[in-house]
Amino acid sequence: QVELVESGGGLVQAGGSLRLSCVYSAQYTMAWFRQAPGKEREFVGSISQSGYTTLYDDSVRGRFTISRDSAKNTMYLKMNNLKPEDTAVYFCAANSRTVGSKILTEYEWWGQGTQVTVSS
Repeated sequence: QVELVESGGGLVQAGGSLRLSCVYSAQYTMAWFRQAPGKEREFVGSISQSGYTTLYDDSVRGRFTISRDSAKNTMYLKMNNLKPEDTAVYFCAANSRTVGSKILTEYEWWGQGTQVTVSS
């Protein structure tokens, strides 16, 4: 069983920045997903176990950066130039089988989520 705990969410004005953290108990491919009210959970980005390979959804590429510190068992999501449409609950997830997947069902373990709200 892999435990994942997110933190760092909050309220920010449009154009602002936030950094989310996800502490994990095992080293696997990791990803961030988000779910806005009334919408399906969607892929934000992923990072390989080594940390050398990242993948982003088109909606966040150039604004969001995923990184990980294996010594601290922590993954980060740095979000810049936030927009109201980025408002969602953000989840981290772990995948032991595939690398760079955008498919929600391929991620076996999930955190509880952290709320990000961007005001206009």
